[in-house]
Amino acid sequence: MMDSEKSGAIEVAELLLTADIYNRTEKLTEDDLPSKIRKHYFNPEARGVKRPIYVTASDVQKIYGLDNIKTLLKDLPFVGFEEFGSQLKLTVFEVAAKWFANQKPLEIIRSNPALAYFYENYNSLGVTYAEAKGRNAPLSADREWIDARIRELCTDEKEAEDLLKLVYIKAPEDVRDNLAGLVLTDEQKEEIRKTGKALEHRDYLKQVGLYEIGKLLFVGPPGTGKTSTARALSNWFSLPIVEVRLSMITSQYLGETSKNIDKVFSLAKKLSPCILFIDEFDFVAKTRTSDEHGAIKRAVNTLLKAVDEISLVEHGVLLLAATNHPQLLDYAAWRRFDKVLNFPLPDADMRRMILDRILSRIESDVDTQELASLTEGYSGSDLRLVVREAVLNALLEERKNIRQDDLLKSVEEFSRRISDYRRSISV
Repeated sequence: MMDSEKSGAIEVAELLLTADIYNRTEKLTEDDLPSKIRKHYFNPEARGVKRPIYVTASDVQKIYGLDNIKTLLKDLPFVGFEEFGSQLKLTVFEVAAKWFANQKPLEIIRSNPALAYFYENYNSLGVTYAEAKGRNAPLSADREWIDARIRELCTDEKEAEDLLKLVYIKAPEDVRDNLAGLVLTDEQKEEIRKTGKALEHRDYLKQVGLYEIGKLLFVGPPGTGKTSTARALSNWFSLPIVEVRLSMITSQYLGETSKNIDKVFSLAKKLSPCILFIDEFDFVAKTRTSDEHGAIKRAVNTLLKAVDEISLVEHGVLLLAATNHPQLLDYAAWRRFDKVLNFPLPDADMRRMILDRILSRIESDVDTQELASLTEGYSGSDLRLVVREAVLNALLEERKNIRQDDLLKSVEEFSRRISDYRRSISV
C-alpha cells in the first residue's frame, strides 16, 4: 500500500471507529469528538451532534478530502460499503480496532478523546483519555456552536443584528493571535498560568467560596499587546471571546446605554464559558467627576455593578478589561478587579525578542540586537510596523529577503514620522 493510501485508510478507520465508539458510549459527549468530525456532524437545532452518527463516502470526502474511497476500502476488509446511500459500516468492530492499533497512529489517538477512551487500556499503547481530552477543544469553542447559540437567544434576525452591533464575537479558530507569537513578561505569564488553573478548578473554587477570581485589568500604552493577549487567551484556553469597546455601546439615546451594557453582560453569561473583553475601560472615568447628564452616570453605575456581579467561578466568564489611560480610573473602578496587569513598553531585550518573533517567518539577514538598541520607546505594534515597511520596500525591488539596511531605513522613516506627528500636535 502506498503511503498516501495507507494514510487515507487510517483516516477512514478513524472516522468509523470514532462514530461507533461515540454511538454506543453514552458517557461520551460532543467534547470527546475531534473538532473536524464534530463540526461536520453538528446539528444547529440540537446545538450538538445527534446519535447515531452515520458515515458515508461523502462524509469521508468532506472531512478528510479523500476521493478514492472504494480504492481505500480494498485494504479495509472489516468495512462494508452499501451502494444505496454510499454508507460505510464496520462489519467486525474488534477486527477494525486491532487493525487500527497495529498501525500505531498514536498522534491521531492522542488528539481524539473518543478513540483514547477506548484504547487507554488496549495493548499498552501509552495513550490516556485525560490527555486527549485536554488537547481537544470543547464544543463551545466551535464557530458553529456560537452561531447556533446566538440564533437561539434572539427571537428574530433584527434582534440578532442589533446584538451583534454591540460586540464582536470570535471563536478561537477565528483568532490569529497566539501566545507563542507574543513576548510576555514573567508577571503576565504567571497570571495566565493562574487563570488556567482557575478555569480548570472552577468547581473547587466554588466549593471553598472563592468567587472573586478572573477579573483582570490590562493597563499600558497603546501597542503593548493588551488586545493581542486577550485574543491569544481565547486561542490558548479554547474559549470564545466577546469583544466590546465601551464607545460602541454608548447610544445617542442616553437611556439605551444602560440597556446595552446589560445585554452585553447577559450575552457573555449565556455564551459561557467565554472571555468578555472590554476595551477603552477608561470610559467610566468620563462621568464620575463630571456634571454630565444623569443618564450617563447611571450607565457607568450599571457597568460597575455588572462587573461586580459577573464571576469566572459562578458564570464561567473570564472578564478582561483594558485601558491606555489608567490614571483616569478612580478607586471605584480599580477595586472591581482582582488583578491589575501591567503592559509596559518593551525594554531592549524584549524588543530584540519581538523582532526575532516577527522576522522568524521572513527570509532575513539582520542584527536584531542593533535594531533593538535603536528603537527605545517603541511598542511591539511599532516594531511590527517597522518590519512591515521594510518588507514592502523590499517587494518594490522584487526581493523577498530583508537586509539590515532595509530595517535601518524603516526605523529612520518611522522615527521621523513620529517626530513630525509630535510637532504637529504641539503647535
